[in-house]
Amino acid sequence: MQSLRLPFRLVNEQQQQQQSSLSNKTLMFHVEGALLRSSSLFPYFMLVAFEGGGIIRALLLFLLYPLVYLVGEEMGLKIVVFVCFVGIREDSFRLGRTVLPKFFLEDVGYEGFDVVMRHGRKIGVSELPRVMVEGFLRDYLGVEGVVGRELKSFCGYFVGLMEEKKWGSNFHHDIIGFGCSNKSLNQNLFSHCKVVYLVSEAKKANWQVLPREKYPKPLIFHDGRLAFRPSSKSTLSMFIWIPFGFFLGIIRIIIVLLLPYKLSIPISEFIGLRGTSSRPKTFSTPIKTNENSKGLLYVCNHRTLLDPIYVSMTIMKPLTAVTYSLSRCSEVLSPIKTVRLTRDREKDSKMLEKLLSQGDDLVVCPEGTTCREPYLLRSSPLFAEMSDDIIPVAIDIQVGMFYGTTASGLKCLDPVFLLMNPITNCSIKLLEKLPKSLTCDAGGKSKFEVADHLQAQIGKALKFECTSLSRKDKYMMLAAEFYEELQIGNRGKWLFSCRDLPGSLAVATL
Repeated sequence: MQSLRLPFRLVNEQQQQQQSSLSNKTLMFHVEGALLRSSSLFPYFMLVAFEGGGIIRALLLFLLYPLVYLVGEEMGLKIVVFVCFVGIREDSFRLGRTVLPKFFLEDVGYEGFDVVMRHGRKIGVSELPRVMVEGFLRDYLGVEGVVGRELKSFCGYFVGLMEEKKWGSNFHHDIIGFGCSNKSLNQNLFSHCKVVYLVSEAKKANWQVLPREKYPKPLIFHDGRLAFRPSSKSTLSMFIWIPFGFFLGIIRIIIVLLLPYKLSIPISEFIGLRGTSSRPKTFSTPIKTNENSKGLLYVCNHRTLLDPIYVSMTIMKPLTAVTYSLSRCSEVLSPIKTVRLTRDREKDSKMLEKLLSQGDDLVVCPEGTTCREPYLLRSSPLFAEMSDDIIPVAIDIQVGMFYGTTASGLKCLDPVFLLMNPITNCSIKLLEKLPKSLTCDAGGKSKFEVADHLQAQIGKALKFECTSLSRKDKYMMLAAEFYEELQIGNRGKWLFSCRDLPGSLAVATL
């Protein structure tokens, strides 16, 4: 097998000819060797074990993983697959589409991605179970064919065993292969390739991380509790921290529930609940002059369950949180009053009018659901009809270990996981009160114009991108069995695109 150097940094005319020729070619690439920067598969299996099977299964995988290095690659793969998948319902396994894509994208090498995306048709080959990689490859890279290990199932449950390798042979021979020189390629598959490009581990070590703006499709929705890449070291840190984090979370809850804001805020800052706030110079908490004064409406974007509490702490005044969905546990633990909406427009509007007429100051998150990434979802315009006294609030919360939101898990555990984080950073910006000329009653604006204006105002303050996506779109993707391609703002459909990147790879002919 002879290896050569193939330069990709060509003059413009040659580069255009090469791009044109590659766009008509079919590429067969090894996912772990040619696309991902890291050579370790432990983080992906840990995600499956933790998110799909719980903390006990994740701990078992962590304790058994050193054995994997002693029994060889194939046997080690069979062990981790058994631990991660045995007993998991086949029809409810969605981690390959809802959790793993985020971590795959963060591990993609810019240079390998560029080579893959230059080709018109793409076939991904992986040693991982197909259910782990197919969602990522098809949804984010536009791969037409995915070749991976199949899992055996019985009565609708995975049994933790893989089918024997049965690779198809119906490939034409005008295929380009792309893999890593340090990883063995499947001879039955890559023997169909006319030429195979190989990259060394030394070259991969210098690969850059794929920037978010280069993602073929924006990463807006993803699920799961783990907010970090669970490498072996970081997973060890997590298991050591969990007992301390659980008791720290209880202490944080007690402090917020029992102490006034003037005491609870500095103590919370000291034990890791950090935050920054800003407000306009002209901002001041209005003082009601009579009992008939209507309450104010604070409208904020939705990042976590604690958004209304953070807003209340920022203005140092108890508010009433109006929510669409809240577990009974969260209601009991909330230090401020909560009111549930029914999603019946007529009933909800009457309820809001009644609360405001009683002089209650309300805080509402009109997106109706949380979004973890720097995007704003479409807001419900219901709030715009209720009051002309509207104060927009831009909020962003960053966590380092656990997400305090979930689409498919237990909602009652949301505050537990959020407060178990070693440190949370919250940034709140109180914006200028909405001018009367931009409201429904005094300004004659439609409720949709008011909602869109507030979304744009909050997005500008946070430097988030506004989208036309809704709560329904989120749950179609993260919780439904099938989902449609979604649309973002003015960017239209999510498209798969190619981008130029100089680099060089080793090439060998099989």
